[in-house]
Amino acid sequence: MSRRPTIADLARAAGVSVATVDRVLNARHRVREPTAERVIRAADGIGYHAAALLRNRTRADLPERTFSFLLQRQDAFYAQFGADLAAATRALPGFRGKPVVDFAPDLSPAVVAERLLGLGERAHAVAIVSVDHPRVSDAIATLRARGVPTFAILTELGAEAAAPYIGRDNRKEGRTAAWLIAKAARRPGKVGIILGSHRFLCQEIAEISFRAYLRENAPEFTLLEPLVNLEDPRIAYAATQDMIATHRDLVGLYICGGGTEGVIDGARDDPDAGGLAIVCNELTPKSRAGLIDGVLTAVISTPTSLLAERALAAMAGSIGSTHETVQSPVYVPFELYLPTNI
Repeated sequence: MSRRPTIADLARAAGVSVATVDRVLNARHRVREPTAERVIRAADGIGYHAAALLRNRTRADLPERTFSFLLQRQDAFYAQFGADLAAATRALPGFRGKPVVDFAPDLSPAVVAERLLGLGERAHAVAIVSVDHPRVSDAIATLRARGVPTFAILTELGAEAAAPYIGRDNRKEGRTAAWLIAKAARRPGKVGIILGSHRFLCQEIAEISFRAYLRENAPEFTLLEPLVNLEDPRIAYAATQDMIATHRDLVGLYICGGGTEGVIDGARDDPDAGGLAIVCNELTPKSRAGLIDGVLTAVISTPTSLLAERALAAMAGSIGSTHETVQSPVYVPFELYLPTNI
């Protein structure tokens, strides 16, 4: 049997004295946070039996802060993103972070504003995924007046909201989707666009950039007017089937919002959809299956764990800071999935 690591082993691995390890373990005297973190990482690395105790002891003296998040409907993507935000909150080095994750039942600005104000009553910082609307901007202004910094994640908000943005570069996303469809389509023809709502600025920017790329670089394709699905898979299903039936020369389809499940099912259930170049957002079990089955051409996806880490770092840094010192935007690089790399 291998020997169980001792305090002396841990001290050597961490590059500190045995006395320092003892202080971290037994909380006899305060140890600088970077040193304590180094001891904890070393404990995890060598399999020290009291690693969990070390972690709890070092975090016990940290101030507790509540970080609240208002996301959209709890589908597969947002459930995962919510879990990543909660994990990033608990892993914050400077605070004992307490996560509060809420999901808005619909896109109604009144509902979003009400839930946002409720979250702000007990939070030190808030992040939100929301449509752009004056009611939402007013709610953010109210929180800011109370000293609660509020961030926009995944989708920007308008200038009136003055909420720092953390998420993907939606202009690059739209142009990437257009490049993919221009290259993957079997011939020139019509290209459809399905989005959740133009009030999501991320989708509006992606759509504009998608159109701009094809207009500049692939004018042989004809762009159809976008269809709105309100982030509802059932509406997306009907829109997809109607578009395929109406436009027999349809060669590509870009979904720059939610409701992707409905688009995938609509394309899979229609025998005339074979050969369409379809690009959508977010890798979920459903879109992954779509890539495997050949229904989808590509998925442009958000690295939710990285986005959560960047969001929490910005939110933690904003506590006690002036609004003007908060960096914005903070872009997170998106991931591109094809049938060959999933």
